[in-house]
Amino acid sequence: MQAKVLAPPGPALYPSGPYQPVPPGPQVGSYPPAPAQPLLPRPQIGILPSHTPPQSASPSPGPRPAQATPPAQATPPPPAVTSTSYYTGPPAWQYAAPRGPAPNHVNPAAAAPPLMSHSSTQPPGPGAPPTSIHGFTQPGSAPPPMNPLPPHTYQPNRPAYGPPPTMKPTAPPAGPPGTTGTPPPPKADGGFRSARFQSEVLGIGDVAGNGPQAPNSYNHVDNRMAGAAPPGRHLGHYPSLPPGYQNTSAPPPSSLHPALQAATQPYTQGPQPYQQVRLKSDLLSPSMAAMSLQSSTPEALRVVNLLQERNLLPPAPVPAPTPCLTQDLQKLNCSPEVFRCTLTSIPQTQSVLNKAKLPLGLLLHPFKDLSLPVVTSSTIVRCRSCRTYINPFVSFLDQRRWKCNLCYRVNDVPEEFMYNPVSRSYGEPHKRPEVQNATIEFIAPSEYMLRPPQPAVYLFVLDVSHNAVETGYLSVFCQSLLDNISALPGDSRTKVGFITFDSTIHFYNLQEGLSQPQMLIVSDIEDIFLPTPDSLLVNLNECKELVQDLLKSLPNLFEKTMETQSALGSALQAAFKLLSPTGGRMSVFQTQLPNLGVGALQSREDPNQRASAKDVQHLSPATDFYKKLALDCSGQQVAVDLFLLSAQYCDLATLGCISRYSAGSVYYYPSYHHQHNPAQVERFQRDLKRYLTRKIGFEAVMRIRCTKGLSIHTFHGNFFVRSTDLLSLPNVNPDAGFAVQMSIEENLDDMQVVSFQAALLYTSSKGERRIRVHTMCLPVVSSLSDVFAGADVQAITGLLACMAVDRSVTSSLSDARDAMTNAAIDSLSSYRQSALTIQQPGLLAPACLRLFPLYILALLKQKAFRTGTSTRLDERVFAMYQLKYQPLAFAMLMIHPALYRLDDLSDEGALNIGEQTIPQPRVLQLSVEKLSREGAFLLDAGLVMYLWIGRNCHQNFLSQVLGVSSYAAVPEKLYLLPELDTAESQRTRAFVSWLRDQRPFFPSLHIIRDESQLKPHFLQNMIEDRTESALSYYEFLLHLQQQISK
Repeated sequence: MQAKVLAPPGPALYPSGPYQPVPPGPQVGSYPPAPAQPLLPRPQIGILPSHTPPQSASPSPGPRPAQATPPAQATPPPPAVTSTSYYTGPPAWQYAAPRGPAPNHVNPAAAAPPLMSHSSTQPPGPGAPPTSIHGFTQPGSAPPPMNPLPPHTYQPNRPAYGPPPTMKPTAPPAGPPGTTGTPPPPKADGGFRSARFQSEVLGIGDVAGNGPQAPNSYNHVDNRMAGAAPPGRHLGHYPSLPPGYQNTSAPPPSSLHPALQAATQPYTQGPQPYQQVRLKSDLLSPSMAAMSLQSSTPEALRVVNLLQERNLLPPAPVPAPTPCLTQDLQKLNCSPEVFRCTLTSIPQTQSVLNKAKLPLGLLLHPFKDLSLPVVTSSTIVRCRSCRTYINPFVSFLDQRRWKCNLCYRVNDVPEEFMYNPVSRSYGEPHKRPEVQNATIEFIAPSEYMLRPPQPAVYLFVLDVSHNAVETGYLSVFCQSLLDNISALPGDSRTKVGFITFDSTIHFYNLQEGLSQPQMLIVSDIEDIFLPTPDSLLVNLNECKELVQDLLKSLPNLFEKTMETQSALGSALQAAFKLLSPTGGRMSVFQTQLPNLGVGALQSREDPNQRASAKDVQHLSPATDFYKKLALDCSGQQVAVDLFLLSAQYCDLATLGCISRYSAGSVYYYPSYHHQHNPAQVERFQRDLKRYLTRKIGFEAVMRIRCTKGLSIHTFHGNFFVRSTDLLSLPNVNPDAGFAVQMSIEENLDDMQVVSFQAALLYTSSKGERRIRVHTMCLPVVSSLSDVFAGADVQAITGLLACMAVDRSVTSSLSDARDAMTNAAIDSLSSYRQSALTIQQPGLLAPACLRLFPLYILALLKQKAFRTGTSTRLDERVFAMYQLKYQPLAFAMLMIHPALYRLDDLSDEGALNIGEQTIPQPRVLQLSVEKLSREGAFLLDAGLVMYLWIGRNCHQNFLSQVLGVSSYAAVPEKLYLLPELDTAESQRTRAFVSWLRDQRPFFPSLHIIRDESQLKPHFLQNMIEDRTESALSYYEFLLHLQQQISK
């Protein structure tokens, strides 16, 4: 093995020498797929048979059965009810006890250390103690009331919104009642094995014995059809215009603006009608809560007949529901931008949760860009038993003792905590910032460091094959890095390095003192080594000129290359060796399928099967090479971010593992070309700027704790589970979201509230060890009606999407689709049977879940899960990655896009931000019925926007906004709004820019006409309309009603 040196001249030979490998990180073997039974033939959208839950955020490959294709052009038949299960054991797509080991799937009861320790000497006592006027409680009881509202609380810099607009129910249609029968009761389940990490597989020490068997918390999806279910009845031919829809008056325009903030509305908004009178202890007992619900029906429980009320979509995005807490606690609670629960009222027992047929889980955005208080203290106060950080929801028994709100242990208040640095007063520990803010950040002392904080290290790994040069991405990357090199997060220790590759690996010697960079080529890709280990990662401040020279010369260096092969695997191995001593971020740019050396892949996509209605194959990785390398990277604090820029199939299902298990990100730019696709080029430039300059946390870990009696069992996102409940995040970025599933292991009888806490320990780019803590408090209820009243429909949809992605990979796409349909059927069926006091005809839902069937249908038509529509395999896999990785607010736009009319924008109800006026058009239903050939409509689908121009669009809009004289003059490929000096142009551009600025990624804009090639992509987002392979919204509602009536 030798390394050749190209001009400029340098040493001719670099001896490889013995390479001492860094001890590898934990290894994860492949897991055998679950034995699949043949599925019964079923139409396109089915209701779910019994199935096993998605067991992990990192699914393992498994066979997927095929699915029958409905005849084209025919009215799509309704889904059939099947009772197959791909497990022979007890059926279970449950939200509680998972089965067997899985790489990112743990059960805290199964392995040590546990999620939290509970002191046996401090059991919670019955009842709530009285509160003194000083905010202290009498000792010896649990759980105590919360602290009084402090004068200054952490509030995100956002306006407060009022309750969501109410809607008048319409009379039910005349005719026979829609539901007479009830589904068969769930079959008793025989219990489940606790999920365990296998020490011989994961290498994490001893395996604890099986934990206690947890009850199935969501077995309704499976057990309601444990026996042979009757076949689905055909719905017949649907009328083209649904007769059951009455043109009810739309809700009045609201002051809520259609921004993403509305979807992440703080809990500190004004109280909704769902408010209860509080007792002296400031907390209601569950029985009293039930009585209050019976006395007056809250807005969340208003009965809505979905077949009658068509205009259910509010004019602005749906805000997060407000937990039913006292005003004091509500103002203290964590913002839903950071922490959301699928149920804002926690069921008292697992049996109540099972009856509700709703998932219990959390959705987090822990490293979100926020203005938050930072505390520097040598003493960070934590519970001695469960290690919970002190927070606003603990209770002070007196000045010297506080009771943990998670395990109820009584702890001493440290002397230093008696002093309040904000008020500079002594003796009021309950007024410290840590006890006044649900989100806070600590500067960690030395005991939180296993080693000195690492420097910011950035390594760029660039594909320079002929295919890569053809796309033109290299010049865009080099120019962007040149423009932003001084804005890279870091300090005087920041290091950078570069590796390029085709069929060989190219290193760059950037050692201080050289007149220009040296390029070192290693052609032995089977046994890769570092030619000059000490000069490939260099201090950015000391070698900035050499780095800039390299970036200026790189695009020209490979301009004439004819090398078509790609040794990506070897390049990743080389990069891992280079970063292992320090840790850091690896940014990989790839433009084709790797076809040489380790990690080489072959194309698995059959273009003829893209539109097939059968099950989609090859959603799981083709090899475990990239997953194993990712785990090695995670063990050495290296995260890998993948930028995939290609018009050809690249097997993202396999390549994406390098980012998923190392806590990295995946960026995908299909059909990227610097000349033929300028919209993608602009998106790549904007995304790259954000990527290079956003804040970053290194060598991070995150742990989520919850009140005794609750347990977390499944995680979703990009990470590796290091031990039971500890997520390893070599890098953490402000754009990453996470989700967890939960179960109720012990009855919460003696509790009025429960708490959840996420603690993120990381090293900042400046070398500070920091801890960011988020704490959320929610009420406990015993009534099923209360559980439904607290349902967060968007959080439920987001968690179901994560679970469906796992099911698609571990079982089959049809199973995932059926599971989502069943989730809607079962929850509405449970509501009708158990929560409704007066039975009525029709498809009934509580107001808080009125959008649930619409969101489920949107998921079924989303690129990740749709069938019968041509979808590239890489694009489908990327859509699945996005649903698992994006914070909820952004994922919801990808699930249910927003439609606005732009040709009649006005300043009425507009937002004034700085000197800009932002129009606020209402959100329209996703149906062509809402389109008009006289108008112009903007569809915001998250990653892409379409501005559709009607054939008869008003001449004023064409000239004043688009700068063209007529409809025919609108260019075929237009992706920029011209900057015209007209009021109409300024309004339109201000609104589009405002939408873009609220997300961390840059959506491309396509301005299309009726004849445009992109029009089918625009129409695919009209979720409420019928297609050849999918039901319309009205037909889907009829199908739900039919299944509920059985």
